[in-house]
Amino acid sequence: MGKKSRQKMNHSPNAGTPARPPAAPAGKQNMVFYALLAMVVALVAALAFVGVQRITTERAEKRLLAKKAKKHSKRKHAANADNLPMPLDVATLPDDFPAAMKKIHEALRWDAHKDAIASEIPTGAADVQPYMKLAVNRDILTKSLDLGAGFMIRNQKPDGSFNYMYDWLTRTWVPDDNQVRQAGALWGIAICHRYKPSAEAKAALLKGFKYWFDNTVPGPDNTLTVKYQEEKETQTGTVALINLAIVDYLSTEKNIPAEFKKQLTDHLEGYFAYLQKMQRRDGLFAKAYYLDEQRPTEKTSPYFNGETLLSMCKAARQLNYTNLVPTIERAARSMAETYTVKAWKEEADSAETKGAYQWSSMSFAEYYEAKWKDYELLGDTTLALAWWMIHTHNILTRTRNHAYAQEGLIAAYRIAKARADVPAMVDILYTIDRSFHKLTSWQIGGPLPDVNEFLKEHKTDDPVAYGGIMNAPKAYPDEPPKHGDTRHELRIDVTQHQMHAVTMALRYVYLQPNAVVTPGSWSGHRASSGEGGTRAESRKKAPASEDEEEPAAPRRTKKAAENEEEEAAPPE
Repeated sequence: MGKKSRQKMNHSPNAGTPARPPAAPAGKQNMVFYALLAMVVALVAALAFVGVQRITTERAEKRLLAKKAKKHSKRKHAANADNLPMPLDVATLPDDFPAAMKKIHEALRWDAHKDAIASEIPTGAADVQPYMKLAVNRDILTKSLDLGAGFMIRNQKPDGSFNYMYDWLTRTWVPDDNQVRQAGALWGIAICHRYKPSAEAKAALLKGFKYWFDNTVPGPDNTLTVKYQEEKETQTGTVALINLAIVDYLSTEKNIPAEFKKQLTDHLEGYFAYLQKMQRRDGLFAKAYYLDEQRPTEKTSPYFNGETLLSMCKAARQLNYTNLVPTIERAARSMAETYTVKAWKEEADSAETKGAYQWSSMSFAEYYEAKWKDYELLGDTTLALAWWMIHTHNILTRTRNHAYAQEGLIAAYRIAKARADVPAMVDILYTIDRSFHKLTSWQIGGPLPDVNEFLKEHKTDDPVAYGGIMNAPKAYPDEPPKHGDTRHELRIDVTQHQMHAVTMALRYVYLQPNAVVTPGSWSGHRASSGEGGTRAESRKKAPASEDEEEPAAPRRTKKAAENEEEEAAPPE
């Protein structure tokens, strides 16, 4: 190559740059392109398939949830096809509570239950029982009461406390406990003893009083409270229920030795002084008292507020403790507004209302009959609460024991009778009666032996179980229990609530020996007596809620779930 040619090459723009590799043939480039394209298409197809599957699954889940919701809705509204969440829009109510309650009471529309009417009810009838077709009667309830009282007495332990929960299918004790329900069981025996005094019930009461008096400790400012086992706080409801037992005992026994009567009254007054110290500025009561720190909790409880108020109302009326009336009037007014208008503005089917329901209604019935300040307002409130329990909470559709509701409904029936409110009486009595028919069929060895299919298939001769009330109509062996959800097991407070409701029904509702629509035959047997407690020594703290029982309604808030630990839905 010549010199000029080399110089020309050296001045080329690409001089010094490595030579490029030879270009790939066009066919190979196309193969790479199509391979990449195929990978992209496959990836897109896979993503699309996953998306379709996800959408399909979500739709299937939505269909299933909709199906369940539809079933629940049908079940929920079976008792009343024209059901409404509330009688009116509570958001439009005035801020003034008496004015708001007046509007609610005027808006109440009661179910006439025409199919349950045997003959025309006269206008202004003093009672509707003689004119209605009922499913239970005095004979059925009296037999149930005898059995339930026997169950509670047999399940008292030698120290005066109670066996808490028994699984009668496996014949084993459930290692659980609750201080409030322990006190409530003692009150349950006092209630039965008051309705039908017996030596066995009296002996159980004396043993129970000794247990709690032995565990009495100083409260704030020279008052008295109790300490339950090793627990660091005393629940306010515990003290209130002990006082309810004392009040009923003092109202029943007329020849109490002077020394023991003084012991009873000293403790009663010391406990009431303590409960008055627990009253907050808003009129409600502190939920508990920290024994070590010697101070009340900041929180309150709808259950304990009602239990405390009821104990004071009964003591003021029956034992003439009129010094409690100012405390009663503050608490009653605060509870009436807190657990109706205020609660319903947050949620129609309020867990707060449910927690306070029977306790407030029973208290308000005592208040109404005593004619304390604004008693007619409390009467309106009690009937509004009964309407809520029947038509908003839909109590007849519940599948857990709801004897607690019976206590409140019977209290409302007392007020409806006093006012000769026939429409209210009809709706309330129908609900009371049908509920008793259902719940009485859940009693082991009870007076309706042919109603409950589960009990027909699982007969038992276990004397420990005889007379106890199940918390559900059957066991659910294929479904693991949810925390706090008692089913077929016999928990002491379930029987206690139902027996209290039965005594109330015999005293205020079933005053005539009606024939029944669905008669049951008595084919029980008498259980052998025995001392309970030899197998129930292992204990642990139970859930904090005080009442039973039933499945949660849909769309519960977190707050409602916390207050209804036991309302776990049964299997579909």
